[in-house]
Amino acid sequence: MTPSLETKNLTIRFGGHTAVDAVSCAFHPGELTVVVGPNGAGKTTFFNLVSGQLAPSEGEILKNGEEIGTLSPSARARRGIGRAFQLTNLFPRLTVLENVRLAVQAREGLGPNFLRRAAALRGLRERAFSHLEATRLKEVAHLPASALPHGDQRKLEVALLLAMEPDIFMFDEPTAGMSVDEAPVILDLIADIRKDKTKTILLVEHKMDVVRALADRIVVLHNGQLVADGNPDEVIALPIVREIYLGIPADEEDAA
Repeated sequence: MTPSLETKNLTIRFGGHTAVDAVSCAFHPGELTVVVGPNGAGKTTFFNLVSGQLAPSEGEILKNGEEIGTLSPSARARRGIGRAFQLTNLFPRLTVLENVRLAVQAREGLGPNFLRRAAALRGLRERAFSHLEATRLKEVAHLPASALPHGDQRKLEVALLLAMEPDIFMFDEPTAGMSVDEAPVILDLIADIRKDKTKTILLVEHKMDVVRALADRIVVLHNGQLVADGNPDEVIALPIVREIYLGIPADEEDAA
């Protein structure tokens, strides 16, 4: 089966530093892959290459077998690659509803003149409200995005992502900065998306309890290189992964 997303020898250099080093990896529908690694491993840079924020020095990025490495981030979004960032990426002065309504409108490729038709505007608002219901934000729909606490801003970013209706979802540390009470809402939303076996999910995450709960597969990056890829239990048990995360040198583990 053709992968929904694939990278081949994907590489980017900044001066003399290779941040992502010849990473080849294929992802398929119905699969949730967690990308892990220590700070500076290249995880977010890898995401930036796939979603188009950075241009590769070498290598290919393919979606459903077609090269997309030269496309802009907006063109990749139209092709179905949806990205949620570590930091919220919202229109702070617009209301929560308006943020999501604009995302729905963009998904339909509709310009500002379209909004002159009141009936069509109602349709956009109804779809936007459905995404706010899914993210538990309907009660704050009237507030400006800037007025939301951090956790609700993260939920709003997920609502924007849902509104774009991608088939590839990319989440970069979706629970970062969230309280213990807030994080399960985001994780439940990701679990709901995962039920749709036409969707491919990539997730960067540091919290191993989250990784164990969600991952079908783990990809490990270290110093920009792919060092492990496979079943979560098997990957977590690998000496190189234990060394990266627990600081246990492989030779000490062998001696034990």
